[in-house]
Amino acid sequence: MITRRTAVAGTLLAAPALAYAQPMTKLKAGMVTGIDQIGLPIALERGFFEKQGLDVDIARPYATGVDALNALQAGESAIVQVGVPMIGAVVRGMDLVALANYSGKATARGSDATMALIARGDSGITKGNLASLRGKRIAASFGTINHLYILALLEKGGLAPADVTLVNTPPPDMTVALLAKGIDAFVGWDPWPIVALKDVPGAVEIIRGGDAISYVGFNVALRPWVAANGPTIEKFLIAVSEADQWMRKNPKPAAQVATRWIPGLRQDIAETAMEFNIQQADRRLSANNYRAMHEALDRLHRLGFLRSTFDVNKHFEPKHMVKVMQDHPALFADLPSIPADAAIGPGFVFRP
Repeated sequence: MITRRTAVAGTLLAAPALAYAQPMTKLKAGMVTGIDQIGLPIALERGFFEKQGLDVDIARPYATGVDALNALQAGESAIVQVGVPMIGAVVRGMDLVALANYSGKATARGSDATMALIARGDSGITKGNLASLRGKRIAASFGTINHLYILALLEKGGLAPADVTLVNTPPPDMTVALLAKGIDAFVGWDPWPIVALKDVPGAVEIIRGGDAISYVGFNVALRPWVAANGPTIEKFLIAVSEADQWMRKNPKPAAQVATRWIPGLRQDIAETAMEFNIQQADRRLSANNYRAMHEALDRLHRLGFLRSTFDVNKHFEPKHMVKVMQDHPALFADLPSIPADAAIGPGFVFRP
């Protein structure tokens, strides 16, 4: 467990002294080893949680959102940052609620700038030609956003999942698998594509982003905890929203934070990855985020990876984030405005 105290050692904090004199609310949070998750530890290191009266411990970064949800169910965390794994968990009966984004766009339908497909130089896969994936071994982490991304890329290239061999692989192991020639290519979230381009001789970026999917990345908790902790949730969301804004304005220092939280991450790789990350570091919620979850659910079900679907409205609780957006507009002043036809408020119901 990486605690608030160890994480902030040697870091200058800006929290008002008054915050230290008030009773602190303890909270355990979880994250995954992705550059897009770094708003959470930034809020810790910069003192934004303490500023809100929260004493936050962050669990060790998990390899995937599936691992983070297992930890949530086991009580290791009260709130975690996950995306597509939430969908599979809900289908299996886990009563999860999305509270805000940790990555994605409230302003647009497409957002996948932090995703890429990387291939060996001798794989026969050619840049810009997704049809050349046919017959190849491609690593993905099943049930995660990179699984959703490769399914979308295959459809875009006129292929079906059966036209390739998908190999279930945790993101930190993908570069090693590519180097050992156990796979022809992999899809992943940053920093892993950037690591591979630097560490695997001849590796080629076949595609980055492309708006193939709408990014699905939420602050998620179990429904009973959400129902009982409204004020704590709002304080948490204020703190991470402030962290996001600091990250957008200070990408290089934010990259340095990432090197302390993602094992083995080098500063040069973190800085490259952060430039993509800040393009979709938007904690706000809109109809676009409901649509992102719905479209992900629909694709996974249509292609046979999920046995059933659900009403996405039942697994969002937007009121806390909407209140933060209304009460603290300065935290989002550097972001584009949410289009009127995507804005949400009390009583909002998403209709596909």
